[in-house]
Amino acid sequence: MRLIYSALLLSLSLLYIPNPISAHFFTNVTSIPPWLNATRSNWESFQNLSGHHAGERVDGLNRLKKYFHYFGYINDTSNFTDDFDDALKSAVETFQKNFNLNVTGRLDNHTVQQIIKPRCGVADIVNGTSAMNSGKTNATSSSTHFHGIVVSRYAFFPGEPRWPEGHRHLTFAFNPENDITDEIRAVFSRAFDRWSRVTPLTFELSTSPYLADITIGFFNGDHGDGEPFDGILGTLAHAFSPPSGRFHLDAAESWVVDDDVTMSTSLAAIDLESVAVHEIGHLLGLGHSSVVESIMYPAITSRTRKVELHSDDVMGIQYLYGTNPAGNNGSSPPSSGRETSDGGGALISSSLLGISAFLAVGFGFLLIF
Repeated sequence: MRLIYSALLLSLSLLYIPNPISAHFFTNVTSIPPWLNATRSNWESFQNLSGHHAGERVDGLNRLKKYFHYFGYINDTSNFTDDFDDALKSAVETFQKNFNLNVTGRLDNHTVQQIIKPRCGVADIVNGTSAMNSGKTNATSSSTHFHGIVVSRYAFFPGEPRWPEGHRHLTFAFNPENDITDEIRAVFSRAFDRWSRVTPLTFELSTSPYLADITIGFFNGDHGDGEPFDGILGTLAHAFSPPSGRFHLDAAESWVVDDDVTMSTSLAAIDLESVAVHEIGHLLGLGHSSVVESIMYPAITSRTRKVELHSDDVMGIQYLYGTNPAGNNGSSPPSSGRETSDGGGALISSSLLGISAFLAVGFGFLLIF
């Protein structure tokens, strides 16, 4: 009887795949339709708020407060007014600190331009505490390469969740209702390999999305996890902390699979592997970092490829899992992870110590670049 009951539950779970659709994949950047350039993130309306400061009342500040609430900077959900009050000023100051901006509490142009960039959908602050820009001093074997001291900015989900000690071989699979090609699978395999090289973790593609440790899917809008996607740009992706294994990407984005994204003329072109590497960091337990060059920085410009782990990423992931006994253990500085870009465009998402122990992380809110 128990076996029959279990089989029934499994059958019902297979029927629930929230609102999956075919995503926009491009193997040739010249094939991205021009009309996508005419589409902008709804966050761009925040540009009208540039120059405003505490004590003012301005149309649109209520939406900005909801933005800051979404990413963990404001806790009070009953005060979404157009008043530039102390709560908003405090949120702006913390945001400026996390993103290495001048801490003024004003909506200066640099702050507004950072706000409107697409990003990972994982929050930066959880329970009112931000660890994104806390800074940790590390003395490591590689410290001589950094003039003796390493100041790291990596962060974790609350409670530092990680995959169990005896579970170091992880399987991943794709939503069966997405149109996933061999080229797309190869992108994700490469992204997983980048983390495997510096940890004891290994990853293997599974044919069963219902038994795999990690499930990857492209979705549009509200897809059943309480973190709806918002169309082109905005939040790009989010992922959940261990051991959930859920990894969601916005199907509305223009995902560049293999071609050189930096050569695209589309302002909406997003490099799939760059976002995948970031969100996998969330799946393994890493939060957001304030180090701009790190993979775990919350945003990445469009038409940009950024896939190499930075020393900050390596130190963070090795704190959780240790080093790879047969691979690159970070004894020498890894690639800087600097973006290769045309210098323009928008940033991503895509879900951390700014989110709940559930949701991730956002190349995008608390987990999905």
